[in-house]
Amino acid sequence: VQLVESGGGSVQSGGSLRLSCVVSGYTYSSRCMGWLRQAPGKEREGVAAINGDATIFYADSMKGRVTISQDNHKNILYLQMNSLKPEDTAMYFCAVDVHYSGGICIPEGLDYYGQGTQVTVSS
Repeated sequence: VQLVESGGGSVQSGGSLRLSCVVSGYTYSSRCMGWLRQAPGKEREGVAAINGDATIFYADSMKGRVTISQDNHKNILYLQMNSLKPEDTAMYFCAVDVHYSGGICIPEGLDYYGQGTQVTVSS
């Protein structure tokens, strides 16, 4: 499995960013993918997850300000982030559940991560 994130950067408070993750080597027929983030000095926390049936879970961390989506043809996972705040500054990781065989798909269940992409929000 290979996960390559992009789209991070620096943005002012209130701005938007769209993160992308190219997924390869992962069985798309039964999949659970998502995004997590980790700020300096803090534990990693879930943001959102989506499975092969397009069932979506949003964690409270950014609910209402993010949209997760997937391009099945291109094997790309997206995270659209709006109304960004300084406290959203973190490394954002794309991740998959390599053992997923159906059922609940949540960020905390994801066990294989990409290298991450940095998001910095200034006030």
